[in-house]
Amino acid sequence: MRYLALSFLLGISTLGVAAEGPTLAPPESNMQSIFNGKDLDGWDGDPRLWSVRDGVIHGETTAEIPAAGNTFLIWKKGTTKDFELRLSFRCNATNNSGIQYRSKHITDDKVKNNWVVRGYQHELRNEVTFTNTSSFIYDEGGKRGRICLVGEKVTWGVEGKKVESSSLIDQEGFKKLFKLDDWNDVVIIGKGAQIQHFLNNQLILDFTDNEPMLALKEGILAVQLHAGKPMWVEFKNVRIKAIK
Repeated sequence: MRYLALSFLLGISTLGVAAEGPTLAPPESNMQSIFNGKDLDGWDGDPRLWSVRDGVIHGETTAEIPAAGNTFLIWKKGTTKDFELRLSFRCNATNNSGIQYRSKHITDDKVKNNWVVRGYQHELRNEVTFTNTSSFIYDEGGKRGRICLVGEKVTWGVEGKKVESSSLIDQEGFKKLFKLDDWNDVVIIGKGAQIQHFLNNQLILDFTDNEPMLALKEGILAVQLHAGKPMWVEFKNVRIKAIK
């Protein structure tokens, strides 16, 4: 009985195997830095809204200079297909932002600005209350809305969304993991139909897109300033690699 009690306290099974914990991001290797910390070389966005301040990408809207619809800073030197993306972000809580990947730059005559992007979005927010938190997948400009929420393992097929599990992280776990008003680390891994989001090194979302008409296989990378209330968002240590 004494051994069983100690095993419970230490998180060890009675078979001598460590209890299963959170899934962590793979070790970083061979990443390419795509932001030089000095200027926006290789990126394109509204120059009134995007700049480099103190070595980080800074995007900001104000009452005097609002965004005409959602607008993006687009990486121009590559695409995301099978990839691993790592960066750090912080933002204020008056609005939300996002990271687009495998997405499309929309340039038709219906858009409100020259930097409209649609596709998979890793939501960015400075909030900790489900479901309006950072890190869920949103179908920016598309039909499916919130495709996969934080904590979920989801497969989307011709029949729609199927939640296989909702146990990757819960509300209390997210509150402990997310750093309000501070820098948070993001890892996004896309390989084939599977996409995984990691927050501060922990897997918090696992999505497989088998919808034959809507799944995105390859596209651009971009970061967002959202229309509406004035806001700011910042990014640093942006790096990427293709997965073979």
